[in-house]
Amino acid sequence: MPIDSQTFKVTRIALILTVSVLVAACTSSSSAPEVTHDGLVLQDDTVFGVVYAKPGVELTGYKRFAVHHCEVAFRKNWLRDQNSTRRMTTQRVTEEDMDAIRAKLAELCEAEFLKVLADQPTYPVVTEERADAETLLLKPNIINLDVSAPDVQSPGVSRTYTTESGEMTLFLEVADASTGETLVRIVDRRRNLNSMRLQWSNSVTNTADAKRILNAWGKQFREGLDRIYRGTDA
Repeated sequence: MPIDSQTFKVTRIALILTVSVLVAACTSSSSAPEVTHDGLVLQDDTVFGVVYAKPGVELTGYKRFAVHHCEVAFRKNWLRDQNSTRRMTTQRVTEEDMDAIRAKLAELCEAEFLKVLADQPTYPVVTEERADAETLLLKPNIINLDVSAPDVQSPGVSRTYTTESGEMTLFLEVADASTGETLVRIVDRRRNLNSMRLQWSNSVTNTADAKRILNAWGKQFREGLDRIYRGTDA
């Protein structure tokens, strides 16, 4: 029976959340299981929170890269918790607000991983449609997204001041593009702190904070690629 795109998307998100239950809450590899449900083995001495890899995998056999669409999932009960402190209905966060945040963050996430591959010296990149047996497919996803003060467009002047914009977790899978087999899985939780000083949180500051976290993930991933493919720590 054919699977339509919407069903595939829902199934994909459900899989991400199900697989990440055991590792998404981990802040270090010391509390993560040694072997995953699909046979990936926990790696030591990584800059990310948790890294799993297929035993004996040789990534250098892959000559090209492709980047899959990023999916974004909020922390459980995030919408309920946000609205529990908002008395005015005009200030409540809506499903449309969540969709807008998801779309923006997904766009930023995909752009970051394409950017790190395009930085000099570049790695060959193809579209997912042109990926083949020599292509590594990067599947970056953001889970457990917790935006402390989302920018809600409401009548009148309403400003929210916080000492942090929130947190999110990277759930990145590196797969064989032809078979779909996951070769590497990375889970890393990041929280943005602002020296405990109050700042006005809005779409601009939230986006800037998200970019800083994404840039850190991108830099770490690129450094890992360079070590594997070029034997450098650049």
